[in-house]
Amino acid sequence: MSSGAPEAGFSITVEPSGRNFVAHGDETILAAAIRQGIGLPYGCKDGACGSCKCKKLSGEVEIGAHQSKALSAEEQINGYVLTCCSKAKTDVVLESRQVTEAGAFPVRKMPVRVQALTQLSHDVMAIRLQMPAGEPLQFHAGQYIEFILQGGVRRSYSMANAPHTLAQPGTGVELHVRHMPGGRFTDHVFGAMKEKEILRIEGPYGSFFLREDSDKPVVLLASGTGFAPIKALIEHMAHKSITRPVVLYWGGRRPEDLYMDDWLRERMASMPNLRYVPVVSNAVPEDNWTGRTGFVHLAVLEDIPDLSGYQVYACGAPIVVDSARKDYVGRAGLPDEEFFADAFTTEADKAIP
Repeated sequence: MSSGAPEAGFSITVEPSGRNFVAHGDETILAAAIRQGIGLPYGCKDGACGSCKCKKLSGEVEIGAHQSKALSAEEQINGYVLTCCSKAKTDVVLESRQVTEAGAFPVRKMPVRVQALTQLSHDVMAIRLQMPAGEPLQFHAGQYIEFILQGGVRRSYSMANAPHTLAQPGTGVELHVRHMPGGRFTDHVFGAMKEKEILRIEGPYGSFFLREDSDKPVVLLASGTGFAPIKALIEHMAHKSITRPVVLYWGGRRPEDLYMDDWLRERMASMPNLRYVPVVSNAVPEDNWTGRTGFVHLAVLEDIPDLSGYQVYACGAPIVVDSARKDYVGRAGLPDEEFFADAFTTEADKAIP
């Protein structure tokens, strides 16, 4: 007799929304949720970032390989699981307050053509991708796609433009790629990649998008190219005439890392509800930097010590996102379910145990 899942699979219920779906024995809970259009939160899908962590209220799961910084032993004892690497062994009830009713767009594989390459700074390249004719990519502003490279290797990048912009002919999907020397994909982007090159992508993925059913003021937190999905959110809010107060804190090591500073200042002129606070951590004298310094996530706390009435959308390096979640929830009263994040895990991050 087989000890795996019954043919019909196991029932997964998510509280408090009551959303229900079926997971088969050979798939992770997250893969089953994505397949059935259930908006569980997630980021890397590799057990490295912790974005998919939620509380197991009942049932039994088998948790696969993951990093301790994403799910600690203590959290595991307290009933937390990572849905990206957990398989159901019985019917399961999870608690995730971020599960949304938003219609999940179908995840599709498609060929794309490199339409344009534009260097935004010494180590950031904007890539524009042309979609197949008659097959627009449907996505929420803030989501990401994966490139499928030779050997099935994948690399994830967030869309840096909002979906409505694709209606303008020739716009294409915009991505911001930071050069990681020695990185298989980014070395190619900054080296041999040419316009008209054909690549394969799959998407959209991710639960990082604006919750439009709220009227709370918004803090946007970005480090480095974590600005890409934040830019898409700002474009989307302008397009939808969303007038909630928004303040963006964008952090970089040097001023040049804030590679679309001019774009933001132009955007503020047309969006009176948008404020922008650039923060630089490692300025040198020749930068002549007179703005805010230090860690970008701490600049938020200096200005808004009480975040209890806010929503926060954070994107960038895992250390920034993790520190922000811990400090905003622990020190500034932000409700945990109002912190939405997309941690940009690199291959090096995933190698850390």
